[in-house]
Amino acid sequence: MEKIDFIDAGFLRLETREAPMHVAALSLLEFPKGAHRKRFLARAAEIYRSSTELRRPLGYRVAHGILGSFGPMHWEPDPDLDLDYHISHWALPQPGRYRELFDLVGRLHSNMLDRSRPLWEVHVIEGLKNRQFAVYTKMHHATIDGIAGIKMTEDGCSPDPNAVTDYSPMSMEAYRKSRRKRRKPAEHDSPPSEFELKAVAEFVKAQFNTSAHALGLVKNYATTWLGLGNGLAVPWRHVPHTVINSQVSSARRVVAQSWSIDRIRAVSSATGTTINDIVLAMCSGALRKYLVEQDDLPQHSLRAMVPVSVRDEDAAQPAVAISYITANLGTKYDDPGDRLETIVESMQAGKKMLADLSPRESMFYASLTQLPLFLANMAGVADWFPAFSTVISNVPGPKEQLYWNGAPLIGAFPFSAVFHGFALNITFIGYNGKLDFGLVACRRSVPHMQRLVGYLEDSLTELEAMI
Repeated sequence: MEKIDFIDAGFLRLETREAPMHVAALSLLEFPKGAHRKRFLARAAEIYRSSTELRRPLGYRVAHGILGSFGPMHWEPDPDLDLDYHISHWALPQPGRYRELFDLVGRLHSNMLDRSRPLWEVHVIEGLKNRQFAVYTKMHHATIDGIAGIKMTEDGCSPDPNAVTDYSPMSMEAYRKSRRKRRKPAEHDSPPSEFELKAVAEFVKAQFNTSAHALGLVKNYATTWLGLGNGLAVPWRHVPHTVINSQVSSARRVVAQSWSIDRIRAVSSATGTTINDIVLAMCSGALRKYLVEQDDLPQHSLRAMVPVSVRDEDAAQPAVAISYITANLGTKYDDPGDRLETIVESMQAGKKMLADLSPRESMFYASLTQLPLFLANMAGVADWFPAFSTVISNVPGPKEQLYWNGAPLIGAFPFSAVFHGFALNITFIGYNGKLDFGLVACRRSVPHMQRLVGYLEDSLTELEAMI
């Protein structure tokens, strides 16, 4: 048996029926030309079921010691691993629209994973129009994070439309082949994205043995609380309470949409900002319009938790290192230029604060400021004292077109977790010249959340009109 580390065990302990702690991805694909649809999907399911050796811990289940749920947790091999249970095949009434697809995925995303089995599921979905089908993959956050999930998608695909893959992307074979491929130096390496997806509770992994910079961090945090932070936003300070910050039910609703990176880059170039700043401004405008419609726009602007990578790129084997920046979304302003200016100011202040810190010190800051959030969730009062308004995360994805056995991957839409106090999560992936957005929310707490997709488009149009 292998002991489950503290942060992953935390995901398991904090999980409730109303707040499942899994993350998911919806891959949208198109049948290869000339392919027999029924045979192709049957072969796809067969490939997923063919692996006898899965990546760790996908072949393992959660085990407890003599202390039960109060003691340490371990991964133990599932002696009765049943791949037929984990892999399902669904059919929408043809011709299925995206609305029916998202309704099905929302229901699948609402259900907890069975703790007596390995914590993952794969659902192959047919019946979509335009010769499309989908694969919805759900895994517990104790087994995977966003970056690893994207790597798994890449491992199962190929940039070659003629490549044939006869092994599951969840297999050790796919993992070993991808490792061998990634060890080869690339001719044109691109700089890593500043954002990486990780759950809110990632701060627990932080190491508290840091340098004297810790005192400076405490002073910086306290100064900001006194209103002298030069644009720096911090958790809890002036964080308003809205319908987004409420107790959640078990039901979920998901929506997804893609936008051209070139379109967003044009706005960022004209305004001298980053693509991520423009995406945050899109979210700001959309959330403002949504809250106005709900008659719930607060006096203070919403704050978003934005996970940031603090990985040491010079390390041979860099550990997962995540801190975050609190983005002031400027939703109290009606003018999109004022909102963008507020976002840029808070993001630059956050980046400046982290710039001179080591990864360990940055993680110490995350731990210092988020420890009350962790305790509030354990006590069940996170919705009373929201540290943030929402979470907005970016997962860097492949820049080239990928195929799975000749089927082009059209989109890769991420869906993360929501829990008490944070009833809405927005995640987006950069893939093949697009940003693929996945929004997930509590069906009861955030009514009509599908309208946010239209509001995101309205917000981008506003920004384009501004320039």
